[in-house]
Amino acid sequence: MKLGRRSVLAGMAAAGMVRRAMAKGPLGMQTGPVQPNWPSLVDNYRYPDWFRDAKLGLWAHWGPQSVPEQGDWYGRFMYMQGHPMYDHHLKTYGHPSQTGFMDIQNKWTADRWDPDALIARYKKAGAKYFVALACHHDNLDCYDSAYQPWNSLRVGPKKDVVGTWEKAARKAGLRFGVSNHAAHSWHWYQPAYAYDPEGPMKGARYDAYRLTKADGAGKWWDGLDPHDLYTGRHMVAPDGIDSIKAMDKWHADHDGEWMEHGPANDPAYVSKWLMRQIDLVQKYKPDLVYFDDYGLPFGSAGLEAVADYYNRSIDWHGKIDVVLTAKQLKPWERFGVVQAVERGFADRIWDEPWQTGTCIGDWFYNVARLNDHSYKTAEQVIQRLSDIVSKNGNLLLSIPQPGDGSIDSDEERILDRMSDWMAVNGEAIFASRPWHSYGEGPTVLETGMQNEDKAKPFTARDIRFTTRGDTLYAIFLGWPRGTASVASLGAKALGNRGIERVTLLGGGEVNHRQDGDALHIDFPANAKNGFVPVLRLNGRGLTA
Repeated sequence: MKLGRRSVLAGMAAAGMVRRAMAKGPLGMQTGPVQPNWPSLVDNYRYPDWFRDAKLGLWAHWGPQSVPEQGDWYGRFMYMQGHPMYDHHLKTYGHPSQTGFMDIQNKWTADRWDPDALIARYKKAGAKYFVALACHHDNLDCYDSAYQPWNSLRVGPKKDVVGTWEKAARKAGLRFGVSNHAAHSWHWYQPAYAYDPEGPMKGARYDAYRLTKADGAGKWWDGLDPHDLYTGRHMVAPDGIDSIKAMDKWHADHDGEWMEHGPANDPAYVSKWLMRQIDLVQKYKPDLVYFDDYGLPFGSAGLEAVADYYNRSIDWHGKIDVVLTAKQLKPWERFGVVQAVERGFADRIWDEPWQTGTCIGDWFYNVARLNDHSYKTAEQVIQRLSDIVSKNGNLLLSIPQPGDGSIDSDEERILDRMSDWMAVNGEAIFASRPWHSYGEGPTVLETGMQNEDKAKPFTARDIRFTTRGDTLYAIFLGWPRGTASVASLGAKALGNRGIERVTLLGGGEVNHRQDGDALHIDFPANAKNGFVPVLRLNGRGLTA
């Protein structure tokens, strides 16, 4: 059932969810018509046309965790004895009691980073917006942060990474976004306060536990307090744990849960998070903000952050012309912010726009993906994009970069093949809207997150539909051999509406026959080793 805004608001009021709006937010919070409560967000928000038209964004999920080239969550796993990343760290950098993640952050050089060239390549590959990682769970702000001294101007590249990306993206005519993952740093980093439960360094606390601000005198981090980075001792493993298995269980039971609340013993952490978020949007005026959270971070603080952002948009643009995404939203919350589905699918056309975030490899650069050539292929990316767009969604795609800021040869080839496809078939994607049916085919997808690895490969019988004006497009997720039949386009399914012309984009008109059961198309041979062919269909009332 389709929910309207009035019914959503009435439902929230009936459930006792309407509370008095705060008269004032924290210092620096933008005031305006949007108040920090769900009824106000729902009542004021409208999905911007630019986002609905854009369909594809490219994401630089890039920061100091790219330096070791080992993949995701290095800043946590390097502190967990027995984990492969701990072993890599011990062999490559030394014991984590002496060389911690703060030292890895300072090894982030960005010395081969060419943002203008990368943005140009991403735009050619079809990106209409670009998103830069502003702060991950490792708690380093990758921008000129007023509230976090551990930032990329003082540590690592000594550059305003977000600001540089922002200038390059806007110069190229792309919308610009930022992602904020810092709400989880306080529990994610707690292994940095632990120790080896076994071996020659048994019981020696890691760097987060033993270092203080005074220890930085005369060192590269002189004047910085490690606890501002590692967030403080919120759930510290007690002395006496004497096995790797027991230590792993302790972390799983205490800090391994994905928590959306703040630390009970440190309410200032939430206030500081909010000030950092407000500072971020005030400085860079992003068109999109990605929160890596289930719902909004920290409850009321998250609502304050969204209200501030929407009110700033009204100040910048005269209207709310921005997008803010979060995960695992309740149905009525999707009228106030945009739902993000991480590495997942939808099984139907959603009434409201949504976004899937995924990556061609690991979120942070993993050199093993290059060595074993295990990235998603360009064909797989375009298949996912076509499926998502047919269901009223956008795709935000990450291209991992190593610490030097380059991209590797396999990634370049993927982007080049995407560019070739877009040059021929982009009209079926950009500024399109869903048809009354997203498509047909044997491959069944389940709505959910983190389930893309479980999906079966698409076939030539999997077809997705999009529309632009009076034109209907049929996107084949595999290349058919010989004659392809599409039941959704038969005379019975179309109410006896006829299809007058069928054009293969990039290949000219193709023979077709329509009977009551299906549209039958004579496909040419795939002489150029193409993928995901698109048919333009013309006829009266096809998109009605």
